[in-house]
Amino acid sequence: MNTPAAVGFDLDMTLLDTRPGIAAAFRKLTEVTGVYVDTEAVVSRLGPPLREEIRRWFPPDRVEEAVRTYRALYPEYAVTTSRLLPGAAEAVAEVRKRGLRVVVVTSKLGRLARLHLEHVGLEVDDLAGDLFAEGKATALTAHGVRLYVGDHVGDMIAARTAGIPGIGVTTGPCDAEELRSAGAELVLGDLTGFPQALPRVMRLAL
Repeated sequence: MNTPAAVGFDLDMTLLDTRPGIAAAFRKLTEVTGVYVDTEAVVSRLGPPLREEIRRWFPPDRVEEAVRTYRALYPEYAVTTSRLLPGAAEAVAEVRKRGLRVVVVTSKLGRLARLHLEHVGLEVDDLAGDLFAEGKATALTAHGVRLYVGDHVGDMIAARTAGIPGIGVTTGPCDAEELRSAGAELVLGDLTGFPQALPRVMRLAL
């Protein structure tokens, strides 16, 4: 039996607002390590891999230690404050209503992303983590994703690399112009407009 096609979603600032918890985890990281991190700056640019952010604050010989420490702190400090963004639950429901699978592809570690999804009660068919920009394209192809939704230019690059349409949402750090310049087929203010947009964009994808 053929596996149904899928719609892919990024996680942070596409489906979920994870900023409060990420800020809390970085504040705790500062407390534990003694290295100052400007949490407002961090949450203003969510999207790229954790190491890229850690390198802004920690000397090279402490980066890996800081990554391990942050990830150890994450389940306690970063998960329970996450909330679904407007339209996220309805967007996932619309995908399922059309007989398609839901796949989350994120730069966050898969096990940490799973904690967020469980916390908000959002069920997905597949999850691929620790990927960004072009790196997401392999997972998109492997999971049969025909359309990818994200808030970052890296997500639009992922869709373009995989040869599928990308839908941008401006709930994250990138504005509409940036998302279109990166290849977005369509840009929405948030996911509340996704159910109406899905049929039109899927005609380009199938």
